[in-house]
Amino acid sequence: NQTISASATSAFGDNSVFGHVVRAPEDPILGVTVAYNKDPSPIKLNLGVGAYRTEEGKPLVLNVVRRAEQLLVNDSSRIKEYLPIVGLADFNKLSAKLILGADSPAIQENRVTTVQCLSGTGSLRVGAEFLAKHYHQHTIYIPLPTWGNHPKIFTLAGLSVKTYRYYDPATRGLNFQGLLEDLGSAPSGAIVLLHACAHNPTGVDPTLQQWEQIRQLMRLKGLLPFFDSAYQGFASGSLDADAQSVRMFVADGGECLVAQSFAKNMGLYGERVGALSIVCKTADVASRVESQLKLVIRPMYSSPPIHGASIVATILKDRNMYNEWTIELKAMADRIIRMRQQLFDALRARGTPGDWSHIIKQIGMFTFTGLNMEQVVFMTKEYHIYMTSDGLADRWMWHLFGSFGGLGCVTVVCWIFFSLLYYIETIRTYDM
Repeated sequence: NQTISASATSAFGDNSVFGHVVRAPEDPILGVTVAYNKDPSPIKLNLGVGAYRTEEGKPLVLNVVRRAEQLLVNDSSRIKEYLPIVGLADFNKLSAKLILGADSPAIQENRVTTVQCLSGTGSLRVGAEFLAKHYHQHTIYIPLPTWGNHPKIFTLAGLSVKTYRYYDPATRGLNFQGLLEDLGSAPSGAIVLLHACAHNPTGVDPTLQQWEQIRQLMRLKGLLPFFDSAYQGFASGSLDADAQSVRMFVADGGECLVAQSFAKNMGLYGERVGALSIVCKTADVASRVESQLKLVIRPMYSSPPIHGASIVATILKDRNMYNEWTIELKAMADRIIRMRQQLFDALRARGTPGDWSHIIKQIGMFTFTGLNMEQVVFMTKEYHIYMTSDGLADRWMWHLFGSFGGLGCVTVVCWIFFSLLYYIETIRTYDM
């Protein structure tokens, strides 16, 4: 045995078979928190956290979520068996109703197939894998810019990623004409990723009239909508208002995909609760689509976790708990809107150079500050304020989004008032 051991050691020595592996760069979004945690400064501020925070800067668990969990714990009949491949049936049915509307003809006609997935990322990936296998077009157009994970999800699923113009740095608003031109020149049948509301990372959404123009153009061109709905109810405070863009596309009888996440609107970040709904032309097509979605999911993660989906289902199917959730949800959304206004008012009161009106025009928990890359680096280096900067992403992301480098995306809800004032003072100290 000693001879064998010595021989094995001699053969491999200190050379690992993985010695050629290079260190990967930090994720451009999650890496902000990594850098923040490594900073020894006692005075520092992390504005890159993609999660809601209380006035004290602490994570929040909704009261209704705690109630739902307690009900589940107290239910002695609950078991921990595997869920079906498609997930928890009640969760799937209720999730589809939440985004499409309980009176949706597509639901009533059984033209919708919904599968439980691993939050928004998992829902997008399952949808992308399905399209790569069963859709005739393998090109997806994503907005410029978009959430940093989008291009990686779709590329690794086997789709070709292209961009369409979305954000206008000059106006800090929507480049609507550019959007229409790019989608108008897209090949017939191409897939188009659309943020249902609270565009991440810009906070810039089309108006309802603009959404209608987008819908008409896409249907005319035969483009396939793939919605990412990560913030329903979290943007305006209204679940129905934040679902209007999706419902427009479903009401016309056309087909589309919708990825949902309950991370933000129920605060279930770590539970990884999401759903993918595919709206089809007929019930028969929907049934066949579901059969193929099972074949995508089975070798990927086999079946989804039960706990988070049970929390969501418990809340959505109980009228009192549902109402309590909508109240807590609106309180979070209203606070985000209020913090935007406070930031804007404080910037103006201190005579900070520039037009900051985009802060109150944008919606949701993220805002593009308009700070350039040099200013973002200055604030991090000199004042230990951390925020995302798409221009500091890896080379692949730079290739896609390099023209937006250093727009300084921050999470508005991370503000605590003293932190807000500290942030403003650092902006003012920079020679604008």
